Amino acid sequence: MTASITRRPRPLRSRLATAGAITAAGALLLTGCGDQTAGADKGGEKETAAPLADKLPKKYQDSGVVKVGSDIAYPPVEFKDKDGKTVGLDVDLAAALGEQLGVELKFENGTFDTLLGGLRSKRYDVAMSAMTDTKARQEGLDSETGKKVGEGVDFVDYFTAGVSIYTNKGKDQGIKTWQDLCGKKIVVQRGTVSHDLAKAESKKCEKGEIKMETFDNDQQAQTRLRSGGADAGSSDFPVAAYAVKTSGGGDHFELVGEQVEAAPYGIAISKSNPELRDAIKAALDAIIESGEYDKIIKKWGVEDGAVTEAVVNGGK
Repeated sequence: MTASITRRPRPLRSRLATAGAITAAGALLLTGCGDQTAGADKGGEKETAAPLADKLPKKYQDSGVVKVGSDIAYPPVEFKDKDGKTVGLDVDLAAALGEQLGVELKFENGTFDTLLGGLRSKRYDVAMSAMTDTKARQEGLDSETGKKVGEGVDFVDYFTAGVSIYTNKGKDQGIKTWQDLCGKKIVVQRGTVSHDLAKAESKKCEKGEIKMETFDNDQQAQTRLRSGGADAGSSDFPVAAYAVKTSGGGDHFELVGEQVEAAPYGIAISKSNPELRDAIKAALDAIIESGEYDKIIKKWGVEDGAVTEAVVNGGK
């Protein structure tokens, strides 16, 4: 989910694939497990099955698991398929990282606004949930007040996404920009940039504030909009486009206006765990170089959000 930041939204050219390019294909959760020492003997040298396993702290090498906190209700980034399997862009990328590191990146479900707290309390080793890398999160600050709310985190950035507005199909009511929402009601997921943008733009309204209803996850917000309980919804572009493509076979929603606030998604890791951060960065660079990253990005139809290298704390 895109970050809790309050900047004036600025239009931008589409950074991701169009809604029609996003596929509804599911994928079984790949564990990425592997024997860290197994491999064929080539020329007297053993080839390592997990080439970057030795970069991990020993406790992860021993356990074979890195616990991932995630809000698994955000298709196509992470969600449950019809068989209850956890699938999506993040899941496939995590599996590829695990193959490099010789561990399973094991997803554990939680609401989005509790993930960083779970990371600080060591319930999770990392958080990977379409989370935008921002200075506020890096420094552990509240995005609105600037007050310290906890330990900051480091991010390994792996994707880029903007934010979109969508409405019930055929009922856009002339909504094209955030200011067009003045006097109207929007549904959003709590703790996201959509929530903060709505609050920021509401303060600028001259013809009535933007009314907001917030939810634990984006699918709940979509259900509320579909039932006529609001005028519009907002979420990250890949999620909004996926909903437009798939909900009701494409009959429920439509995108309106341009996406705004393009920013990096990052894998969040405690600042007290730099070895794990550096291992994940190395693994991401490895799958980018090998072409595996591009295959996964293409599978989910979001090529224009791809990155060309792993960056630590690239958010603003």
